[in-house]
Parts: sequence; C-alpha cells; structure tokens
Amino acid sequence: MFEKVDKKIALISAAICGIFVIWTVLTPETMQEIFNVLFKFFINNLGWLYLLCVSLFLLFCIVLAFSKYGKIKLGKDDEEPEYSNMTWFAMLFSAGMGIGLVFWGAAEPIYHFANSPFAESGSPEAVTIALRTTFFHWGIHPWASYGVIALALGYFQFRKGLPALVSSTLHPLIGDEGINGPIGQTVDIITVVVTLIGVATSLGLGSMQVVTGMNYIFGIPNTMSVSIIFVAIVTLIFTMTAVSGLKRWMKWLSNINMIIAAVVALFILMVGPTVFLLESFTEALGNYLQNVVMLSFFTDAAGVVAEKTGYDWIGSWTVFYWAWWLTWAPFVGSFIARISRGRTIKEFVLGILVAPTILSAIWFTLMGGSAIHLELFGNGGIAEATFNDVTSSVFATFAQYPLSGFLSAMAMIMVTIFFLTSANSATFVIGMFTSRGDLEPSSGLKIVWGVFEGFLAIALLMAGGLSAVQTVSFTVGLPFMILMLFIMYSFLKALNRDQEYINEKSVYTQVLKEKENV
Repeated sequence: MFEKVDKKIALISAAICGIFVIWTVLTPETMQEIFNVLFKFFINNLGWLYLLCVSLFLLFCIVLAFSKYGKIKLGKDDEEPEYSNMTWFAMLFSAGMGIGLVFWGAAEPIYHFANSPFAESGSPEAVTIALRTTFFHWGIHPWASYGVIALALGYFQFRKGLPALVSSTLHPLIGDEGINGPIGQTVDIITVVVTLIGVATSLGLGSMQVVTGMNYIFGIPNTMSVSIIFVAIVTLIFTMTAVSGLKRWMKWLSNINMIIAAVVALFILMVGPTVFLLESFTEALGNYLQNVVMLSFFTDAAGVVAEKTGYDWIGSWTVFYWAWWLTWAPFVGSFIARISRGRTIKEFVLGILVAPTILSAIWFTLMGGSAIHLELFGNGGIAEATFNDVTSSVFATFAQYPLSGFLSAMAMIMVTIFFLTSANSATFVIGMFTSRGDLEPSSGLKIVWGVFEGFLAIALLMAGGLSAVQTVSFTVGLPFMILMLFIMYSFLKALNRDQEYINEKSVYTQVLKEKENV
C-alpha cells in the first residue's frame, strides 16, 4: 500500500503539521497571540514584496503566452487535450476558487461598499469601486500565481518525463543530483506543508459558513463543536471520494456544482434588480480593466486608505489574498497541470486567465451587487449582518428574496461540494508529492493525508478562524513565493533549450526536403 512513498518527505511533512495541530489544540490562546504578532509583522513590513512578486507572475504568464514559446505544448507535440473545454473550465473553477466564491460572494463587495477604500462609503460611486476591487482580488492575479506552477509542472512532467514534483521544475538549475538530493527534498517538503495548510484554510472557512447556514435554516447552534463535527463528517466523505479515483468524482462533482451555481445565478438575475446588475457588471469590469495596473502596485504608503477605513486595508485584503492564493498554488497548480496535458502554453494561459476571471466577476456582481442594491434601495441590514459575522452575508442577502430557504440550501450545498472538490484534489496532489510523483498515489496514502487536512482545519478553527487563516497564509506563503521566482527562471531556461532544439529540427527537416527535391 505504501511501497512508493518517499518516507523522508512524508514523515517530515507530517511531523511539521502534526506539531502545529498539537500545539494549537493544547494552547489555542497562545497560538492566537502568536498569530496576532505575526499578522502585524507581515502586513507592516512585507506587503510590498507580495504585490511586486504576484504582479511579476502575471507579467510572466502574459509575456510567455505571446512569445515564441506560446506554441509549445504541455506534453508531446502530437498530444491532444484530455478534457473538453467545458469540463476543463468547470474543473478549473471548482478547484481554483471553490469555497471562497460563496464565502465572500456577498461579503466582500458589501465590505468595500459600506466602508469604501476609494470612495465615500455607501455612496453610488462606492458600488462600482466595491465590485471593481472584488474583481481585482479574484481576477487574473490569483490565476497567474496558479499558472506559473501549473505551466512548469505540466511542462516538466508531460514534455520532459520528470516526476510530478515541484522539485522537478528546478532541474535546469540543479540537475538530477539536486532534485533527488537535499535541495529537492527540502523543496518538496515545503510544498507539502504549504499545500496542507492552504487547503486547511479553505476548509475552515467553508465549515464556518455551512454551520452559519444550518443555523439560519434549521436553527442548529452556530458553535465550535458543530463546526468540528461538520469538518469531521466532510473529511470522511472527501477521503472516500479521493480513494475512488480522480476522474470519476472530480468531473461529476465539478459539473454538478457549475449547474447549481448557474441556477442560483440565473434566479438572482431574473428575480433581482436585473438592469442594475447588468449595468453594474459592465461598469465595474471596465473600471477594473482601466485600473488594474494601479491596483497591482498600490501599497497605501501614506496610509490614506488605512486612515479612511480604520484599519490596514491593503494588508487585510490585497496582501492577504495574494498570500492565500500562494498557499493554494502548489495543489491547484498541480491539479491544473494534471488536467491540462496536451494544451499549448498560449491556450493554457488565455484559458486560465480569461474564463475564470469573467465567471468570478459575474458571480460577484450577482451576489455582491444584489446585496448592495438591497442596502441602497431595499430593507438593508446586510452590511450590519456582515460586520457582525462575515459568514452570514450571503444568507442575509438570500433572506430578502423569494425562496430564501431554497437559495440558502443551495449555497450550503455549493460550499460542501467545493469543500469536497478542493480537498479531493489536494489529497490526490499531496499523495502524488509524497510518492515520488506517482500520478496514481495509493489509497492508503490519500486516506492519511485526508485525515491530516481535517485535523489542520479544526486546528485553525480553534486558533481564531479567519484571523488564523490570514496569518498562516502570510507565514507559509512567503517561502513558496520566493521559490516560485526560481521556478520561473528555471522554466525559462528549459523553454529556451526546447526552442533551440525545435529550431534545429526545423532546419534539419528543411534540408531533407531540399535534398529530396533535388
């Protein structure tokens, strides 16, 4: 069952995460104090670094797509994509954004509307600013972070035949001895730890929201004990689905969730303020495209936005998001690489940057725009509910619509399925990372890592919920972000060699043709 397991990587990774879980469970208050200190340190001193690096990742992907390397495939030259575009987009969306779309769907736009960073709070102008800012946080930047890892992994796995490990992406820099030695093992241990914690952060958020939904609909107490029970039950379910195989469950669950999301979105569009939502989407999208460069490098150095909102807005929102996406990058990048075999670099980059960004913008317009419209022209109360409990925002919005119970139930189902798909893909990927890149890791290994993910999610809930998620994201995202800079350089070296080979092959083929003609 565990024949192919890399015991050193698996045991050290498990030990690091195990110590974190035990320490948190035994001394949750101490961990909360440590998290508070770390949170302030990161947002006060390193926010600029996150902004620069993530902007560099985006620039790297765009330039690569339209460069001479754009036609190179993530696979052999004659390979075709394994999945149709529709299924590919559904799987991208479910694994790449997941729980956060429902968790922040109404909450983030309401936050930026009711306490606007760039406009008068609660004003008509703040509507566009709120949606624009949300588009920015969920748009092309996170997908570029995923893309860097996915491109490198897909290239080295499927084109060069190296193991499906992040350490393989450094092969042009450190060679066979390096990727199989202490450097490669350290890289893979960092990757496993970052992946485990990245998934656990989302599972913790998801459990908080589902329990809030159960409280709204069924009156079940919104307590820590209920959240822990929910995490335990869903952990059992996603571990079972992970053991049953990737294709069968991920494709099925991803498509179901896309259908549910589409039904909810269409219902809100038709029953809600249709024209307001369509106009808001158009205006906010244009505003986002006009200001994306400014937003990418905005650090609030003079503290103007922080003074206006009353807290470190950049650190608590943009920097947190960039760090959060980086913790997701290893497993989402690996999963995207796994389902993108046979696609060209240009096709891949355009696909992951454009389609998910537009879908996210539509979703946030419908959820957040509806909530804002109710604040402006309806009964209101959503902003107050959100500031009191961020997990209640979407349910407070649905409560003012017809069939509110149905909508709330659909939201809970979506979160649960996103919970399953994200954890499922992560369990598969971690199994792959700890079994020397085996594309079909053993069932026993996936069970072990599934249980670890559940325990980590519970530990984060006990350590402070959202604040713990933010702090852990900063802490583990930083080393992986630095590693990604080396991965980009290594990938460029490999692509340059590949292009030289293609050029030589083209010249050789042309010479043969000329000889045949003679």
